[in-house]
Amino acid sequence: MRLMPIAVAAVMGLSVVAMPSPAKAGEADPLVASICDYVKANDKNRLRKKLKENRVKLRQIYSGISCDGQSLLRTAYGASANDAGEFVAKRLSAHELGISERDGLTIEAWAVANGHGASPITAAVKERLGGAAGGEED
Repeated sequence: MRLMPIAVAAVMGLSVVAMPSPAKAGEADPLVASICDYVKANDKNRLRKKLKENRVKLRQIYSGISCDGQSLLRTAYGASANDAGEFVAKRLSAHELGISERDGLTIEAWAVANGHGASPITAAVKERLGGAAGGEED
């Protein structure tokens, strides 16, 4: 009979711990903060190493990462981090790259609208989306 209250308390405690929340840079998750920092610094090698050390695939966590309110690719564009941005784009699926972000624009549409149409990151995005055929306006 003493075991029942202990078991109930343990289950309740574990259920609170197991609830993941969306990751944002600057919060308690040092992995997200590191990923954002490495992208901003255009440090593709350290980004790759950090992901490998933590046994994380970028396509599994991309949608949950926010660096100062921006997606990882938009962060790369803003920091002119072409190497890191290309690395990120090449690790994502075409489906993930085709999803509209909070402002309703896909990463490709946003890049073109913000003057990044000729960026190597945009070229990598287009390649993942099925080639750069059509739509080039630069």
